[in-house]
Amino acid sequence: MRLVLASGSPRRKELLAQLGMGNRDFSFEILSADIDETHQAGEAATDFVVRLAKEKALAGLQLWSGTEAATALGSDTIVVYQGEILGKPQDETDAQRMLQTLSGHCHSVMTAVAVTDGIRTVSCLVETKVQFCRLTEDDILAYIATKEPMDKAGAYGIQGLGGSFVQGIEGSYSAVVGLPLVETKALLREMQIL
Repeated sequence: MRLVLASGSPRRKELLAQLGMGNRDFSFEILSADIDETHQAGEAATDFVVRLAKEKALAGLQLWSGTEAATALGSDTIVVYQGEILGKPQDETDAQRMLQTLSGHCHSVMTAVAVTDGIRTVSCLVETKVQFCRLTEDDILAYIATKEPMDKAGAYGIQGLGGSFVQGIEGSYSAVVGLPLVETKALLREMQIL
């Protein structure tokens, strides 16, 4: 059974590779799945992120053209503050707005993971609370100038320069990066991949 990671994220690739520690036979293919990530009216943030993870997994499985059977893993991460979903910023002004919103506040990072073989799909949702320190306008503008926030949910990456804004977390660090390791390992074991 071949494992397909339905994501082009280098962070998810690194995290998934960690799960193969001590298992020389563990490997996976990367097929970046492109899906419509539009939030549906009235859809709860938790339902939204789980739906995207499942859709990515199914799209990744459909991209697989190998001769052996495959199982695909899809994942999605969103940042939520006071009910507002903060996706990837549309431009620098949007990134500035998001960082100003998060400054000095606690927000939720929700990461969903789905694993499917086309017949059976298992999934999980991990929510982590992240506390930001107060940011000055100079902090925000300097960070935006690095371009790091432009492809990150909530306009920051905890594993990069944005980590300097994180005062504390309650929950899974790897889920904030993009793939909760403990929960993903459990899903892969459930699907008999690990």
